[in-house]
Amino acid sequence: MSDWQRWQRPGPDATQRRNDGWTALAVAAGGAAAVVFTNSMGVLAFGTAPTLAEQLAWALALAAPLAVRRRFPTAAALAVAALFIAAQARRIGDNVAPSVALFISLYTLGAWGRDRVVARWVRIGVIAVMFGWLGIGLYQAIQTPAPVFDGATGPLPAPLAAALYSIGFNLVFFLGAYFFGEAAWESARRRHELQLQQEELRRSQAENARQAVVAERVRIARDLHDVVAHHVSVMGVQAAAARRVFDSDPEVARSAISTVESTARTAIGELRGLLGVLRANETAPGSEADGAHPSPGLAELPQLVEKTRATGLAATYSVHGPARPVPTAVALSAYRVVQEALTNTVRHAHAQHVDVRVRFLEAALEVDVSDDGLGPTPGPAKPDGGGLGLVGMRERVAVHGGELEVGPRRDGGFQVRARFPLADAASAAADAAVS
Repeated sequence: MSDWQRWQRPGPDATQRRNDGWTALAVAAGGAAAVVFTNSMGVLAFGTAPTLAEQLAWALALAAPLAVRRRFPTAAALAVAALFIAAQARRIGDNVAPSVALFISLYTLGAWGRDRVVARWVRIGVIAVMFGWLGIGLYQAIQTPAPVFDGATGPLPAPLAAALYSIGFNLVFFLGAYFFGEAAWESARRRHELQLQQEELRRSQAENARQAVVAERVRIARDLHDVVAHHVSVMGVQAAAARRVFDSDPEVARSAISTVESTARTAIGELRGLLGVLRANETAPGSEADGAHPSPGLAELPQLVEKTRATGLAATYSVHGPARPVPTAVALSAYRVVQEALTNTVRHAHAQHVDVRVRFLEAALEVDVSDDGLGPTPGPAKPDGGGLGLVGMRERVAVHGGELEVGPRRDGGFQVRARFPLADAASAAADAAVS
């Protein structure tokens, strides 16, 4: 049995219980009015009837169970069915209001019965009993002399037509109560299912939003690490050089301090760019916040290599293949990979030469940073950020579906090579050229 087959409709709320009371009063009032009218006209359902007071009491009794029809649907249906047969056995003057009460009780049991097996079989049992009671009435009618039906002109005998009419009417009456109740219960179940799906969707959207915030924080933290680690490393090397030659060669010391100043300004500019991203919601789309610098890309790689050269490394930069437009996100990731690789070279590799190459392949962008040093110092991550850079590089490349190769070179030194697929960019460029 599935979860939805085990679902039970919640009980009625205060408003629904109050409406049930009003329904019972309305049926009772209609039943009392019908009793008065039928007795006043002399058009009684069974020809003879008990006293008017007893008929009014039956009308009230038949309507009373409807006051709790949604709280106790099974008991209400059984009570109305029993009272219906008893009232007909007493041959009360009106049969319309009792039929309305019976229809409502059967419908309610189908729409609100919590145990579907009980609700189904109780309704089937009540309908079977009602048809049995109808059969008894038809049998008694057959045993009595047939009345004269003046004006009967149809092709069927009048008694047969009356019997078929009564059976057909009751069949439609009871099947309607049964299937309308089933439809109401199914509608309530579907509404509950939709509410659960909407709640699940809201939770999923909230979780996606939370993950997006976490991902953005990780990206910003990664950018901060790249910016701070690289520029602070360069400033540290230049400051140490200036300290060593401060007395013996003031001109070299002055140049080193100038490099520290320039590097610090560049770092501040990139940090402002990151802060501009954080404050993007406070500015118009596409505008720069408070003079924030745009994100660095491939065009800034020569400057990055030049600053690395200022630390004393023999750094070279070259571009291979015809240059073409690269998505901003890919260009930023390529820049950060080169920046982190150069930072590791300056801080850990003990190298004398580093070579940065950018290759525009047919369907990819490749950046390659190779040095002649010892590579990153093995061991656990350092408190100053060592060990975090390689993880950041792998994450950046993985975002674009690229590949990262990190490791020692066969002829000595260390190499970082990242490849970013550019199939979509190449197609866009080709489409632009055709147009």
